[in-house]
Amino acid sequence: MKALQNIACILALGLAMSGCVNHSEVITNNGPVKAELKKEKDGYVLYCDGQPFFIKGAGLEGGDIEALASHGGNALRTWRTDNHIMTGRELLDQAYAHGLLVCMGLEIGRERHGFDYDDAQAVAEQLEYARKEVMKYKDHPALLAWGIGNELNLHYSNPKVWDAVNEIAVMIKEIDPNHPTTTMFAGAGKQEVEYVMERCPAIDFLSFQIYGDIMNLPKYIAESGYTGAYIISEWGATGHWEVALTEWGVPIEQTSHEKALAYRERYEKVIAAHNGQCIGSFVFLWGQKQERTPTWYGMFLETGENTESVDVMQFVWTGQWPDNRSPQLKSFLLNNNTAYDNVYLNPGETFRAKAMVEDPDGDPLQYKWEIIPDVPEHLQSDGGDFEQRQPTVFKHRSAEDEMTGTAPSQPGAYRLFVYAFDGHNNAATANIPFYVRN
Repeated sequence: MKALQNIACILALGLAMSGCVNHSEVITNNGPVKAELKKEKDGYVLYCDGQPFFIKGAGLEGGDIEALASHGGNALRTWRTDNHIMTGRELLDQAYAHGLLVCMGLEIGRERHGFDYDDAQAVAEQLEYARKEVMKYKDHPALLAWGIGNELNLHYSNPKVWDAVNEIAVMIKEIDPNHPTTTMFAGAGKQEVEYVMERCPAIDFLSFQIYGDIMNLPKYIAESGYTGAYIISEWGATGHWEVALTEWGVPIEQTSHEKALAYRERYEKVIAAHNGQCIGSFVFLWGQKQERTPTWYGMFLETGENTESVDVMQFVWTGQWPDNRSPQLKSFLLNNNTAYDNVYLNPGETFRAKAMVEDPDGDPLQYKWEIIPDVPEHLQSDGGDFEQRQPTVFKHRSAEDEMTGTAPSQPGAYRLFVYAFDGHNNAATANIPFYVRN
């Protein structure tokens, strides 16, 4: 188990890695963890204070750190040092209290947001900003690594961004010899990987963010010629850009059960199938966010309940299912149509919906039904940026797995959501897009 220079650390972190955290344990180590990569006979291994450490992590900003530890996670990643929910210090302290290590993100300018990497002064000021952030947190005992920027290759054209990333990595090595550096790619494009291999020799390992296409990641890495270590810093539900569309052009979201099956397959076949290069991953998202829908990427609902994907992650991390498992939504119909049947309704038309949900523990279920307009195209986010949730226009609760409702009076694109709650902080969900005719 993890040794962080004293017995208290060994106990607390060891329990966290097994998924059996005893929160009365307090880590008392006051010095930084020495994290380093080593290339061995069977491939790369990440060591923390001399002990092998395979990252079983999640992306988390404002999510439940205690729950991540209790479900068997051993690490988390952020996208920036201060997420406006908690400071970097507060997050590191919370991670430390629960025996987790942190890959701390450094917010670096993106070309798609207007940052100009031909502006030498702006690049120098950014380097100084990064230096100050590293100095703040480099000696914290929960720090694992530094993530320099996020998806800097998304919608960009200036390869000088990689020179700036390398300068930051060099700076970090000068002032923080204990923690490796990485940068997070959107996808695994051959050209970008080649740029980084050429222009970022100070980066210790690469990080890839890939969703429905994750099964092809080993092939993409082999084609790129990259032979170093990597992590998968974002993966999870199939992306909204990767799924089938309705006739009116909106993406069709998987049910929570379909997502859970995909999480397990992707972890077992790509991440756990150690190829000598992968040193772990951060599943996305240990929390909730609005992106096309309120349920697409978050492993938790807006109201805080776990979905089945949380159960799956505990199983793949620890080999044990939670004591009480989430409901499993097997099918959802709107007027006997699935989400793939291009459902049209007239304004004010009466419709019927039915969900088929099984609970592994036999718990009685309560249902909530909602209609939410689809996000208009001009308000849709790009690359995970902020997106405003649309207001609910219909809501119904019952103990029945079917309901009768009325279509909105205003024409346009909507979704009917169903949520099934088991009374133990677990839930299942799905939605069907439909279009109200003019």
